[in-house]
Amino acid sequence: MDLALTGKTAIVTGASRGIGLATARALAAGGLRVIGAARAITPALKEVAPMSVAADLSTPDGAQTVIDTAIAETGGIDILVNNVGAGDVDKLKLGGFLDAGDDQWHDLLDLNLFSAVRASRAALPSLIARRGALINVSSISARVPSTGPVGYSEAKAALKAFGKRLSEEFDPRAYG
Repeated sequence: MDLALTGKTAIVTGASRGIGLATARALAAGGLRVIGAARAITPALKEVAPMSVAADLSTPDGAQTVIDTAIAETGGIDILVNNVGAGDVDKLKLGGFLDAGDDQWHDLLDLNLFSAVRASRAALPSLIARRGALINVSSISARVPSTGPVGYSEAKAALKAFGKRLSEEFDPRAYG
């Protein structure tokens, strides 16, 4: 099926492995120019997305760097896939609510929610101008909190609500 996406530009965050790498591969196979974003650019990602950007998306500068680099290199963004997520296993406590301190909450919210907020804010002017699309990858944990680290499910639930807000505020029908 031809989706008329050949030559369009997509950014995929968290693209070095897993769902992000599979998404980058699928988009590249569909004819899109893919820019992967990850803390470390793996050989597999470099093969799929030669223009990938190494950045820590849990920081304000990381998200802005990725978007600015993509726009400078390609002239604009047609698709943003906010996929980055999970957390640094070395820092996480897997106990209950009382075991997780503020640092864990901040780390998980920065990576799983604010990375998407910051990247979306930076990318939206280009996405609107090019009638593009923004996709947030969440988790079943957003609906059914799991036994994972405290703060992860909550961040993914917030990401889901954030996506709904954007879809209402930036409804493509409002931009003719």
